[in-house]
Amino acid sequence: MRPSWDSYFMDIARVVAGRSTCTRRQVGAVLVRNRQILTTGYNGAPRGLKHCTERGCLRAALNVPSGERHELCRGLHAEQNAIIQAAFNGVEIKGSEVYCTHQPCMLCAKMLVNAGVEAVHFAGAYPDELAMEVFHEADIRLIEAATP
Repeated sequence: MRPSWDSYFMDIARVVAGRSTCTRRQVGAVLVRNRQILTTGYNGAPRGLKHCTERGCLRAALNVPSGERHELCRGLHAEQNAIIQAAFNGVEIKGSEVYCTHQPCMLCAKMLVNAGVEAVHFAGAYPDELAMEVFHEADIRLIEAATP
């Protein structure tokens, strides 16, 4: 039996997460419209900069809990990189859906709303209730996928 499109795209997000250079959490995101992949993203350092696997993690060194003090992280989130890849390559993402290995944070939630993403599929929990409030207020569909 063929898996659903949702599980197919979530599996791709998990594969993309494998490219992550974050030492704390590997996250992948896939932007899709009409069953066509538009862009992908994973969390890691900006283009051309040393990765956290090379430099170490300031947040880990300071024992910053997950979901807090994002400004101390040198990496971009998977959702941010997927949006940036779309802009970099001239791909319109308005009306798309995003498949994420984890629930997006507040920063990514705001970006996804402004980018015109209509639905968020996520598999892993993340400690950020404000992000969920933003999605609800923006009337963005939230679909929690089963974790493998």
